[in-house]
Amino acid sequence: MNIGQAAAAAGLSAKMVRYYESIGLVAPAVRTEAGYRVYGTEGVHTLRFIKRARSLGFSMDKTSELLQLWRDKSRASADVKAVALEHVAELERKIAELRSMADTLRHLAGHCHGDARPVCPILEELSDTPDRVDRTPPG
Repeated sequence: MNIGQAAAAAGLSAKMVRYYESIGLVAPAVRTEAGYRVYGTEGVHTLRFIKRARSLGFSMDKTSELLQLWRDKSRASADVKAVALEHVAELERKIAELRSMADTLRHLAGHCHGDARPVCPILEELSDTPDRVDRTPPG
């Protein structure tokens, strides 16, 4: 398969395939005499693995680590599990942070009168002057 076909089969763009090759995430493709990249089923399978790992939010470094574990048939599943659980913990931290941001914005929006007056607790909070925020509920 050429790069376009391999990319399409893996659900990626040719640009991403070239990028993954340039950073060493995938081995350089075999090239034709004309210099075109040629991919086999194993290369496409690797690209799909990378796409799936990235879609689950794994960093490039962790994706590389998972690829190494995937290729190592003598690996311990405990090593793979440790990488996955570390990522779960990181995702849960991010979720908590996002919930906190949403709660803060919900609170600020709840205290915004939303009328023609220029006073806006949202902007006041963003400008780091929370002492001027009108804490009385709208209505």
